[in-house]
Amino acid sequence: MKNELRKRPYNLLSLQGDWQWHDLVVDDWSSPEIEKLRIDHPHAAEWLDILPHLESNYISVRFPDGLSPSIFGTIEYTMNSMKPNDTTYKREVERFHYFVFENTLITINLDNHTWEEMNKANRMIMLQQCKQSVEGLFVIARTVLHYLHQGMDVFECDLRKLEQQMESNNHRYLMDKILDSRYELLFWNNLFISFQELVIASKEAYYDDIKDNRLYNQLFYRVDRMERLFVHYNKEIDTLISIDNAVSAFRGNEIMKTLTILTAVFMPASVIGAIWGMNFDIIPFSKIPWGFVGMIVMIGLTTTVMYLWMRKKGWTGDLLKTNSREKHV
Repeated sequence: MKNELRKRPYNLLSLQGDWQWHDLVVDDWSSPEIEKLRIDHPHAAEWLDILPHLESNYISVRFPDGLSPSIFGTIEYTMNSMKPNDTTYKREVERFHYFVFENTLITINLDNHTWEEMNKANRMIMLQQCKQSVEGLFVIARTVLHYLHQGMDVFECDLRKLEQQMESNNHRYLMDKILDSRYELLFWNNLFISFQELVIASKEAYYDDIKDNRLYNQLFYRVDRMERLFVHYNKEIDTLISIDNAVSAFRGNEIMKTLTILTAVFMPASVIGAIWGMNFDIIPFSKIPWGFVGMIVMIGLTTTVMYLWMRKKGWTGDLLKTNSREKHV
């Protein structure tokens, strides 16, 4: 068990609307508490059989008696909204299990912090307003979803800093930061799937009862709000990647064009130097006193003529000019 998941007594809350919330923490799936659940709630037997084998989020909708719906599953989340600085550190993920059938809500291994939040006055007032057990699950899910919302706020701040860095100095290492942001967003998106599935599965199971339900709609709109954030952040990261690729391609083209121009400009000098450097007894102007100076002048003239000719053609442009504002280096 995680350190945050300290053992607490079996809790049974009887709430208005004649429904009950059973909360327990177990680390042994053959414990007396689990066996008691099997006896008192036979419809939960399939759920209890699946729990020991779950390693990720899970949700299922059943109709045990052919009429009344049942929802059971697992929600993964994290209460740590800060991104770890150590790349080898793996963010710890919490996991709690839930079962809803008729007037019964069962939660297993809900973390202590969330349990304390649910026992605060405002949350208890919300629970007392619930007329059926599935509404209690909506209140719990909305409370847990707040952790993800906090994580997305931190993610947004980091993304804004990255955008400012790209605007002022688009260094090559920023692509690594962009990819880190992509993986960070993917982490939060994977946790968010549990809540998306819960919203859709609840509509599948309780369509006639919850389409105008206030608590369901509050959860739905919060999920919808976060879903829009994920779409927006994905587009932002795609834009940053496109900008970085465009800047990299532009840099590469500028470098290649500049090297090509310099090679062409100094080509006459290279040719003359190569000819004059040949190992022959008779080389033009080699015996004349002003021969060396004349050859230097010829090299300078041919290089200048080549540059002026390329400039007249418009092939140099501003490639050989430097920008005093070192913005995109």
